[in-house]
Amino acid sequence: MIVPMRKIFVAGRNSDREAILSLLADLGAIHLVPVDPRKAVPDEVMVRRLEMLRQAIQLLSHIRPEGVPPKISPTDAAQEVLDIQRRAAEGRNRLTMLYHQLEQVLATWGNLALEDLRQLREAGIAVQFYQVPARAVSEIKAECVHVAGELPGGQLLVAVVCRDGSPTVPEEAKPMNLPPRDAPSIRAEAKQIEEALRQDNRRLHELATLVPAMQKEVAQLEQELAETVAVRGALADEDLLAFQGWIPAERVPALEKALAAAPFPIGFVVSEPGPDDNPPTLVRPPRWARPIEGLFQMLGTTPGYREFDVSVPFMIALPLFTAILISDGGYGLLLFLVPALAYKKLAKTLGEQFTQLLMVVGAVSTAWGIITNTFFGVALPFYQPLISVGLAEESRLFMMRLSFTIGAIHLSLAQFWQGVRFWPNLQALAKFGWGLFIWGMYGVVNFFVLRGPFNWETPWPYLLITGGSLAIVFAHPSPNVLKMLLYGLAGFPLSMLSAFSDVISYVRLMAVGLASSVLASSFNQMAMDIGSLPLMMVILLFGHGLNLGLCLIAMFAHGVRLNMLEFSNNLGMQWVGYPYRPFMRRAA
Repeated sequence: MIVPMRKIFVAGRNSDREAILSLLADLGAIHLVPVDPRKAVPDEVMVRRLEMLRQAIQLLSHIRPEGVPPKISPTDAAQEVLDIQRRAAEGRNRLTMLYHQLEQVLATWGNLALEDLRQLREAGIAVQFYQVPARAVSEIKAECVHVAGELPGGQLLVAVVCRDGSPTVPEEAKPMNLPPRDAPSIRAEAKQIEEALRQDNRRLHELATLVPAMQKEVAQLEQELAETVAVRGALADEDLLAFQGWIPAERVPALEKALAAAPFPIGFVVSEPGPDDNPPTLVRPPRWARPIEGLFQMLGTTPGYREFDVSVPFMIALPLFTAILISDGGYGLLLFLVPALAYKKLAKTLGEQFTQLLMVVGAVSTAWGIITNTFFGVALPFYQPLISVGLAEESRLFMMRLSFTIGAIHLSLAQFWQGVRFWPNLQALAKFGWGLFIWGMYGVVNFFVLRGPFNWETPWPYLLITGGSLAIVFAHPSPNVLKMLLYGLAGFPLSMLSAFSDVISYVRLMAVGLASSVLASSFNQMAMDIGSLPLMMVILLFGHGLNLGLCLIAMFAHGVRLNMLEFSNNLGMQWVGYPYRPFMRRAA
């Protein structure tokens, strides 16, 4: 259900501002709304500090605390963590460049040390280097000729010393300039950077011991920011201070009791939301449907205050759709067991509710796999499937019919639900009409796609006529009958095409489920055709891992889509709400 809200105004003396804020924070029930949103802005310095602390906590979340906690403030610790991260990124980039440079230097000059050449030059011995074809090395005339290394293309790197004058070299010889850096100096710098990275890493382990202090600091800053925004968003003068906001209707008695017991004068007014008001949305689904809230949080979607709580239909439909899309009990078992066994770790990353949703999806997918007798693309030999998912004509036709039937049920329920909400307004009849019309469209889809019957002996034409008539006549109720008909007829063609496409879009359940099943079987066959056991295991792990990944993508691309678009559009959902966030005492 969407919890009913009440508009509230709280006023008191400006001199009691801190006490009023403390009282409202302890109550933790009022969603404050600024009188002038342009003024209700947080302090930029505090925002940057808070963001810095959050980033540091995130970076330290995977680092084990070790050593004695440093005696520095949480803010300084956070700044140091970010500095270490920046230095680490710069150091790794520098190391990558150095290793590339070292590879190039070694390929040509080997471990030649420029310092040795400098000392020779100071001693009066100038060493020159040439790139010479191997066959022409013997033509070099000099006091000392030494082959220093091999170069690509049959060339040699030759060191030449001639203190008595210029050496004699063949025409093919090309002088080689010394590199700007040699291998020993590059290695020395790389070693220095690596040691600095190790020291920074040890320091991160020490700073990780301050994470609890940082979290406490974050909670305190969040509280200060919330109070700053609340005060700046209030209506105030020298004497009085007033706040406005929203409170759940069920919390009003507690509010009245708390304000009545306040040791300072304070007044308040509670009223019903007006037709032009836009209260925040507090969704409270049944306990068994709460895992679906993890999906809504991930998508960042909130229904409007006057829209529908779709938690229950989503919680029923999404696992069912995903099970059909996966069409494999083995994958379903993995989706259930992995979150169950790694619940604490996944809950920290994905959130408890979304982790629970994955487990529900896995359980339903396992049940569907038992019905279809498909486990990692293999059918168990000791029983026959209740529903066969395969390339056989009969199987494909059945799965298409099942997909269209699910779609018609799903979409018509949305229209009927809207009708119940509109009742007793005459527009409810239009919604009931669309619910009937969708079943008529189901007959049309059945006729064109599955070659099913469509005549006056079937209910489909009657559903189309009855539903279409209601949808046209009562789409825009008005005392002017002609106006009603004209408005209804104007919008009907596009809505009719939309109903047809919505029903037929559910064929994706069959198509993706069949593709998943065939892909799993194909990887099994590919592995069986290879005699090598290690290679067989690699193909099976890669193939089924890839298929499972595609199934998870299908859950969002198709399962979520059918709920968020087709179902929600037929329900009239616009997802224009914003979440209820009460002003409250923050805790680490």
